[in-house]
Amino acid sequence: MQASGFAGKRVTVMGIGLFGGGVGVARFLARQGARVTATDLKGADALADSLARLDGLPITCHLGGHVESDFTDADLVVVNPAVGDDSPFLAKARAAGVALETEINLFFQLCPAPIVGVTGSNGKSTAASLAAHLLGAGPQRAWLGGNIGRSLLEDLDALRPDDLVVLELSSFQLERLEWTCLSPAVSLVLNLRPNHLDRHGTMANYARAKQPILLHQRERDAALLNADCEVVSTWGALGKGRKLFFSTQHPVERGAWLEGEQALWRDGAAPVPLFRRGDLVLRGEHNAGNALAAAGAAVLCGVPAEAIGPRMADFRGLEHRLEFVRSLDGVDYYNDSKATTPQAAIAGVQAFEEPVILIAGGYDKHLPFDEFGKAVAARAKAAVLLGATAGQIHKAIEAAGTTPVHRVADLSEAVRTARCLAAPGDVVLLSPACASYDMFDNYEQRGAVFRSLVMALEGALPKG
Repeated sequence: MQASGFAGKRVTVMGIGLFGGGVGVARFLARQGARVTATDLKGADALADSLARLDGLPITCHLGGHVESDFTDADLVVVNPAVGDDSPFLAKARAAGVALETEINLFFQLCPAPIVGVTGSNGKSTAASLAAHLLGAGPQRAWLGGNIGRSLLEDLDALRPDDLVVLELSSFQLERLEWTCLSPAVSLVLNLRPNHLDRHGTMANYARAKQPILLHQRERDAALLNADCEVVSTWGALGKGRKLFFSTQHPVERGAWLEGEQALWRDGAAPVPLFRRGDLVLRGEHNAGNALAAAGAAVLCGVPAEAIGPRMADFRGLEHRLEFVRSLDGVDYYNDSKATTPQAAIAGVQAFEEPVILIAGGYDKHLPFDEFGKAVAARAKAAVLLGATAGQIHKAIEAAGTTPVHRVADLSEAVRTARCLAAPGDVVLLSPACASYDMFDNYEQRGAVFRSLVMALEGALPKG
């Protein structure tokens, strides 16, 4: 496929979105000469920031609902990842013989550089960002995009064949990547835990949605799989790519592992050191696994093993992922709003040795909270719950132990309650275990509100 092939084509971009993918593909296609219509169920007010990036381009916008002819009278429909396959408008497009595509699929087909793909139920943003950071220690230029929020389609002219591209890839993006019969040159699969079951229905469907990251790898490609994940560790036979593994718990024959405080790498020769645990600023065992995966990807892409440690120490982490906010009256406050699944929030709670006052709850994605309840009961001093799932989480915690639970109406009340419960030496942690859509537009808005509320707190809280 060549970018010049879009000139004069009637293209409908379904879903402008709030994170850049819909905007990026619409801008790219318009600049290639396509006749672009961008449509979204949200109205102009909700999409104001995204629409501002379309100003000055010949793009027609249909907002607050979809128009059937945009799907039946087009040459191509570009589908946002959030749109399910059961959309009646996609059915109309298929019935009319209109081709369906996605922003990520277009990028895979047009990108001249090797792609490092990163997926997992938890940790993929951190691992992808860290991988791109570590690749900066090598001779090639590294680009970061995908589900992390940045479309790289507009950077195609600047991309060179000897660059490297790191893409965070969600299950929604990967299930449609199968349409292209393409997979990344290097694939990282971090873990597989219950997530997005409101979309995929079953864990088997969810796993199948992830597997295109491996299925079409070639023999010269490579994949790094989590040996500690009971599901991902069994994927060694998928695709033709060479399989390596990473583990925080035991040595692996080929790949990366932790041995005490030392991370090691072996690929058919004697083990070589990658980094020391002390080089890693990020907290938690799950982030040690993310670091192993990212370091392994860097070595597979040609970064010298001895360059990994110094570069690792420079990585400060991401917003909304165990992000330190402030200390106040001896209490540390952390924003882990990106923990939108029970497993991610378990990792957040277990990242601290200090007593934790946990703030959790949110939109219901139909995920089980039993294991989360056990982790909270075992590790948290108290839990402050809000949102649509507060009742479910409350029951899971009560079933597992005696951790005090406080129910609140909103995040402002949650922060005030947690502040009153915390003593010097404690940690107040927002790690919701749920998506944010019942109260916020997205996890980023939730995290930003939490930060603002925490920063507005005044010291020397009176007791009694």
